[in-house]
Amino acid sequence: MFNFTNQALIIKFLKFGIVGFSGLLVDFGITYLCKEKIKLEKFTSNAIGFCTAAATNYIFNRIWTFQSSNPKIFLEFSEFFLISLIGLAINTLILWLLTSKYKLNFYFSKLLAIGVVTIWNFGANLLITFR
Repeated sequence: MFNFTNQALIIKFLKFGIVGFSGLLVDFGITYLCKEKIKLEKFTSNAIGFCTAAATNYIFNRIWTFQSSNPKIFLEFSEFFLISLIGLAINTLILWLLTSKYKLNFYFSKLLAIGVVTIWNFGANLLITFR
């Protein structure tokens, strides 16, 4: 289907990773603010951080990574956000397993979960949102 030696695909993945890193900063920052300062429940804080990062990531990925000119921005954003919500479910499951079952640190677990979800998000957005 896709040849991962394809230079254009590798460049897109690297750009997606850079955008994702900026999203990681947004995600962790918002999560920390909600959990530690506002004192919201950790999974609620995680969801707020994740969704905020997904919204900012859409803008950067549309413009820079995938250079989309799709005039149906609402549909494109909806697809991106739905994929992100599925990613949030995967993220939350991993976070719950690692913190509740294996007693790992919350933020370390979140970092591992983000790594897994990055692969999901890139593939799904490449095949669906920005096809």
